[in-house]
Amino acid sequence: MWWAYALLSAVFAALTAVLAKVGIKGVDSNLATAVRTSVILVLAWAIVYFRGGIGAVATLSRTNLLFLALSGLATGLSWLCYFRALQLGKVSQVAPVDKLSVALAIVLAVVFLGEKLTWQAGLGATLIVAGTIVLIWG
Repeated sequence: MWWAYALLSAVFAALTAVLAKVGIKGVDSNLATAVRTSVILVLAWAIVYFRGGIGAVATLSRTNLLFLALSGLATGLSWLCYFRALQLGKVSQVAPVDKLSVALAIVLAVVFLGEKLTWQAGLGATLIVAGTIVLIWG
């Protein structure tokens, strides 16, 4: 079932770009990011609460908290940059460059997590990079 969630993630990410482009018109990109983040914060905690997961917060280790916090920091910086890029550029150019994160994640997973680089993953990452180049300079 992971692929269904991944596909939904892609659909929502696509909607995010288009909706954000309309929403940031005439608005500071940092303010837009803060509003978006507030909505996400409320939604995420509501899901945790209604699924009965609040008690699990106490089970998080220092390592969990550290790396989740670092991940949150990276996400926040990504969103700030993404919204600014959307404000300055076209969705059809910004979104493909943003998706270079897939190829970068593959490389980082190999280097830092010791994941094996298969020929399929290498080819896919190469095609993502090539596709991005075609889309932004095409």
